[in-house]
Amino acid sequence: MRRSIATVSLSGSLPDKLTAIGAAGFDGVEIFENDLVTGPMSPEDVRSRAADLGLSIDLYQPFRDFEAVPPPVLARNLRRAEHKFAVMERLGATCMLVCSSVSPDSVDDDALAAEQLHVLAARAARHGIRIAYEALAWGRHVSDYLHAWRIVRAADHPNLGLCLDSFHILARDVDPYAIETIPAEKIFFLQLADAPALPMDVLYWSRHYRCFPGQGDLDVAGLVGHVLRAGYDGPLSLEVFNDIFRQAAAMRTAQDAMRSLVALEEAVDHRLDRASRPAALSRAPSPVVPSGFAFAELATPDTEALGDLLTALGFARTGVHAHKPVELWEQNEARILLNTGSPESQDGPVLGAIGLESPDPAAAVKRAEALLAPVLPRLRAPEDVPLDAVAAPDGTELFFCRTGHPDHPSWTADFRQAPGEAGTGEITHIDHVALTQPWHHFDEASLFYRSVLGLRPHESLELPDPYGLMRSRAVSTEDGRVRIALNVAYVGAHDGAPDVAWQHLALASTDIVTTLRRLRDAGAAQLAIPDNYYDDLEARYDLGAERHRLLRELGLLYDRDDHGEFLHFYTATTGRIFLEVVQRLGGYRGYGAPNAPVRLAAQYADQGGRRRGSRSRSS
Repeated sequence: MRRSIATVSLSGSLPDKLTAIGAAGFDGVEIFENDLVTGPMSPEDVRSRAADLGLSIDLYQPFRDFEAVPPPVLARNLRRAEHKFAVMERLGATCMLVCSSVSPDSVDDDALAAEQLHVLAARAARHGIRIAYEALAWGRHVSDYLHAWRIVRAADHPNLGLCLDSFHILARDVDPYAIETIPAEKIFFLQLADAPALPMDVLYWSRHYRCFPGQGDLDVAGLVGHVLRAGYDGPLSLEVFNDIFRQAAAMRTAQDAMRSLVALEEAVDHRLDRASRPAALSRAPSPVVPSGFAFAELATPDTEALGDLLTALGFARTGVHAHKPVELWEQNEARILLNTGSPESQDGPVLGAIGLESPDPAAAVKRAEALLAPVLPRLRAPEDVPLDAVAAPDGTELFFCRTGHPDHPSWTADFRQAPGEAGTGEITHIDHVALTQPWHHFDEASLFYRSVLGLRPHESLELPDPYGLMRSRAVSTEDGRVRIALNVAYVGAHDGAPDVAWQHLALASTDIVTTLRRLRDAGAAQLAIPDNYYDDLEARYDLGAERHRLLRELGLLYDRDDHGEFLHFYTATTGRIFLEVVQRLGGYRGYGAPNAPVRLAAQYADQGGRRRGSRSRSS
C-alpha cells in the first residue's frame, strides 16, 4: 500500500521536510497548512518539489470549525474554503481534511451539520476536490467516528467522506470494529498515530505525546485491520504531533517513521485472513530472533585496567585478533573483546559493539535493511571471516554471529590463541546489556529493537536518581537469552548535575558470593553501597539474620518478583563503563530496577559528583 506522512510530524522548513520524506521512501505527503503559510515556497514550487521527489500531495490540512454554524458564520467559512480550494489547485492536492468543529459558534444539530457539509462538498467538487471529515476526540459536538459517519451519510454527497484517525478513535477507547460497516468508498483517508498510555486531557495528550505506530500502547494494527477489511485502499498516512520529533533531525525522524510503517504493515498482515489481505501490503523478511549474546566489545585506550578487572572476575585472555588491536577474553560462554584501535577508545572505555548469536545472520541483515537499519561497512583482511553489522539508533554496532557452528564461519577464527586456558569460573554468559540512549531517540530505539530484532518490549519505568528521573525500558527475547535495557537519564538540568551516559554489561554467575570474594581478594574496586540500603532491606524483606548479614558484609543488592530472587553487585566505573554481576534464583525476570536509585546515587558519590565533562557518543 502507498505510504504517506504529514509534514507536521517532522521538524524544519517545508523544503527540508519534503527532502527527508522523499529520501525515506514515502510515496506521498500531507501538507500541514502552517508549513505552507509560514514558508517562502509558492504552492507551485511545493508541487514541483514534491513531484521531483516522487511524492504525491495526498491531503491538505486542517480546515477547522466549519459545520453547524449560523448563516453569517457559514458565509465566512465558505469564503475561507474557496480561498483554500484555490491554494489546493495550485498545490495539486485533491483532498482536504475538515475537522469536527470546536467553535462556540457551532450548535448540536446533526441535520444542520450535514446540510452545511453538503454545501461545502458541492463547492469542492467544482474544483475537483474531495472533503474528508474527521471527528476530533475533543470535538464540541462530534467526537467519535460513528457520529461523523452518520453526518456524512446524511449529507449524501459523493465528494464528502470520512477521515479516520487512529489516535482520535483509540484515545477515546471507542471500539473500531464498526469501521467494517462503513462503505469503502466513503473512507477517503486514514491517518495513523500511536501514543503511550497517559492519564491526561486528550487534547494535550494529542498535541504533545503522539508517536509512531509501535512506539506507544494503542492497538493501531488492530484498527488498520478493520479499515482494510472495510475495503479501504488509500494510503497509510502518519500524522504525529510530538515535541521530541519537532526538535529532532527531519531525515532521521522520517526514517524512523518509515520503519514504523513497515513494522505496522507486517503486524496487520499477521492479523488478516487471506481474503481481506491487500496484495500490496508490505511483507518485510521475517524477524530472525537472536538466541544469545556472542560477545560484547569494549573500546578502550589500553587494556590494563579492564584486563585486571576481568582477571579478577575469573576471565582469561584467550585470543588476539590476527590483524587488529583486539583481545578476546572468555569465561565459559561469556566473551568480551577489548579493542584499543577504535576511535571511541580515546574517550575512555565505552561499549561500542554487541555480537548477537543468530540462526541465520544473512537473513537477519536482510531484515535489518528492510527496516532501514544502516548496514555498516567493515574493514577486514581478505582472510577475515565475513561478519555483518548494523547500527542501532545510539550508534552501537550490532553484529550477527554463529559462534562455533560447523556449517557457518565463526568470528572466533579471526583470533590467534593466546597462552593459557579460558576462564572456568562461575560466570556463564552475558545476562544483559544496558545502553543509555539520547533522550530524543528513546522511542526510536524501542521500536528498532522490537521491529528489527524481534525483541519483546517490557513496561516503561521511571526511576528516581539524585538529579531527576531515569526512564528505562527493557526489551528481550521470550526466553530471556537476550536482554537489553534502554535507559535515558534526565540529568544535566543544572550546573551541579553530572553529565554522564553510563553503559553497563551484566554477567550471569551461578555463585555470586564466590565471584564477589574472588574480586575482593584481587583488590578490584566494587561500588560501595550505603548501610542505609541494608537497613531498609531488612524492613522490606525477612530473609533471616544470617542472609542479611552476608548481603551487608559483601555489598550485595537484592530483589525479588513473583518468579524468584535476584542478587547483584556492581564494579566501580571505568570511563563510561561498569560491570554488573547477577545471579537469578528461580525464574526471576527483572533487572533489579528497585535498586537502580541506590546504584545511581552511589555512582555519583563514587565519581565525586563529577561536573560536566565531554559528552559521549550516546549523550
